[in-house]
Amino acid sequence: MKNTFETNIMESYNKKASERDSSNVQDWKVKEREVFLRYIKAEKHNSLLEIGAGTGKDSLFFKEQGLHTFSTDVSPEMIQLCKEKGLSADVMSFYNLDFPGGQFDSIWALNCLLHVPKADIKGVLKEIKRVVKPSGLFYLGVYGGENSEGIWEGDHYTPKRFFSFFDDESLKDILSEFFLIEYFNVVPKETIGGKFHFQSVILRNQ
Repeated sequence: MKNTFETNIMESYNKKASERDSSNVQDWKVKEREVFLRYIKAEKHNSLLEIGAGTGKDSLFFKEQGLHTFSTDVSPEMIQLCKEKGLSADVMSFYNLDFPGGQFDSIWALNCLLHVPKADIKGVLKEIKRVVKPSGLFYLGVYGGENSEGIWEGDHYTPKRFFSFFDDESLKDILSEFFLIEYFNVVPKETIGGKFHFQSVILRNQ
């Protein structure tokens, strides 16, 4: 059963699925994919799980690079668009990933965990840790730079979305409880054009 947080997020993204599918991937996000691809290619990884996959653009990129991908999202409309791209995909919450332990070599999560309330983030990280192989890699990308959480009142999505942000050190502290930080990079506000900078993190299961 979905919680209120997930229900609202699902409704918000269902309504924006077609619009998001027709938009171009920003150049700085393309670079993020390439950074992670270098890591997983160097370690000869074969499988990748994307959580919060949206319309599947990133999953498709990794599939085209030869990886066996699986895309999950809480939005049925988003998952339908993933399937239309020929991707293996299913509606699934990252609170409860329906996979055996140690199923994937790598995990990709771009701008989805910022919708998780701070009270829940450790449980979600624990679930992600469960499904990635020992020594496997986990890419986490989120906006941040300050500590705050709540509904974004200026949001043009309906229902308005919930966001949770961490300053760099707070994010590192939480992630370090579950993973080894291999790489931490900040993409500045000026590059992405917004209120927050972007925290790009590559983590290793341990």
